[in-house]
Amino acid sequence: MPDSPRRRRDPQARRNAIVLAAAELIVEVGVDAITHRMVAARAEVPLGATTQYFDTLDDLREAALGLLVSHVDVQMQRMRETLAVEGATPEAIAGFLARAMADAAGIEADRAVVTAAVHDPKLRELARSWSQDFAAVLEPVHGPERATAAAVFLDGVLWHSQIDDAPLPRHIIETALAGILGDDSRTTREN
Repeated sequence: MPDSPRRRRDPQARRNAIVLAAAELIVEVGVDAITHRMVAARAEVPLGATTQYFDTLDDLREAALGLLVSHVDVQMQRMRETLAVEGATPEAIAGFLARAMADAAGIEADRAVVTAAVHDPKLRELARSWSQDFAAVLEPVHGPERATAAAVFLDGVLWHSQIDDAPLPRHIIETALAGILGDDSRTTREN
């Protein structure tokens, strides 16, 4: 009887599955609640595989948070590109945010990182930089105080979307941004 071909293991794919599972669990249960056992079950790998690729649970958490951070970084880049093309207007910002909030996984990743940042100084600096990046996009048009206020407001909108059954309607976000940014020239639209 010929030898049956053995299934080749792909160490990088297994490591990626473990990191993805940990990231999903961080979003679902929080960074402090995940365990090697939970991650192994989610990734469908033996329990020992998590420690084979990650010496400590902290190492695994760091890799998973890094994956979540990369998702948020992509959204931030999209926001910069959108506002560069459409302008830093309340309408463009509200439109981008409405589209972003339709990506529930993206919002959950953002909020998971920001929640973890409360206790992790490295993540806190990163989360702070996202808000500062957004304000920097608005500042040349609206000034530093209004730009900062808009960034804080949008952070609140993202938190609201996580604790409420429905995100704020776009027209409410746009109207509030118009007040914050001082854009009285636009007309309010009901979406």
